[in-house]
Amino acid sequence: MSRFKSWLIAGMILIAAGAITLIMVLLRPDPVQTEPPPQRPFARTATITVGTGPVPVYGAGTVRPTAEINIAPQVGGRVDSVAAEFKSGSQVTLGQPLFWIEPDDYAYRVEEAEAGLAARRVALLEEQQRAAIARSRYEQYAEGRNDAAVSPLTLRQPQLEAAIAAVRRDSARLAGARLALSRTLVTAPFNGIVRHEQVDAGQIVMAGQPVGQLFASDAAEVVVPLSDTEAALIPNLWATDRIPGALATVTLQHGANHYTRDGYVDRAEAFLDVQTRTVDVIVRVPRPFSAGAPPLLVGEFVEVTIEGLAAEPFYTLPRAALHPDHEVWVVQDGTVHIVRVEVLQRADDRVFVTGPLADGDTVITGGIQYAVEGMLVLTETGLAQ
Repeated sequence: MSRFKSWLIAGMILIAAGAITLIMVLLRPDPVQTEPPPQRPFARTATITVGTGPVPVYGAGTVRPTAEINIAPQVGGRVDSVAAEFKSGSQVTLGQPLFWIEPDDYAYRVEEAEAGLAARRVALLEEQQRAAIARSRYEQYAEGRNDAAVSPLTLRQPQLEAAIAAVRRDSARLAGARLALSRTLVTAPFNGIVRHEQVDAGQIVMAGQPVGQLFASDAAEVVVPLSDTEAALIPNLWATDRIPGALATVTLQHGANHYTRDGYVDRAEAFLDVQTRTVDVIVRVPRPFSAGAPPLLVGEFVEVTIEGLAAEPFYTLPRAALHPDHEVWVVQDGTVHIVRVEVLQRADDRVFVTGPLADGDTVITGGIQYAVEGMLVLTETGLAQ
């Protein structure tokens, strides 16, 4: 095939393609005219609820005993025996024996003091007799005479007073000896639990030497640090009377389960922590080792809910709905309204506020970073419509 024929065929192909393209353009349908979609950001929302009654005050703290002491004997000596209950972790009751110190030395001192007191009483009787004889003789001698006042020595008054004082002194010695003998038995000063002990039979102990620790089991305390705003929600926190304060619920975790114990606000510390600027509120829990729930262990970290003041109405909303400067973005018919509120209390995922809100209001919880008054947004409700 010659070159001329090749160019002729290519040209005819191009002319045919152009004709077909022109026909397709002329025959195409007109495009459908549609409105552009609105340029509204999508916002995630939630519904707020109205609350009534006391505002809950949430906190957490560490369990500590109401009382904790060192166990130490008041007299020294050799330990005769130790009670089986005086072991770490055991519960003891008021007056229950813990251990005994050999009493022989102290019993001998009691006998010696008794003998000394008996001798002093005999001496007192003798001196009383001598004084009576001296007075009788003086009265016979001085009958009908106008001599000056008689000397006390003549009537043996100083000797009698000395004999009386000697009896009192030996009586005190006997009482002290008997008290020391009674102290050879060391007992529990209150209902409690033995934290630890370090005493065995045959051990020599000295007076005042700690041999164990005991903490009270009738009640426990939870130290809950709160801000001054949170503390202000607790009724009668600074009352001077000792009646039980606001009710509280203590929640502890035991394994995979959670348990609660009832308590009450006992008092608050009279100073702020210089580091955290919080005040320690003391929640008292009676019978922390009673049956029905795991015990409140000393040193355990627990959560606490306190019944605060009644603020009506107040509203509960997700914490994500609260924005800086205490702003809440309320959505009505796709329009944003910025509402300022007063925060009463923050929880893990909720916040309690007061302000110009209404039960069932829709608030923005996410999806947009900022908002202005009157801004239009899309929500789940708007998309459904």
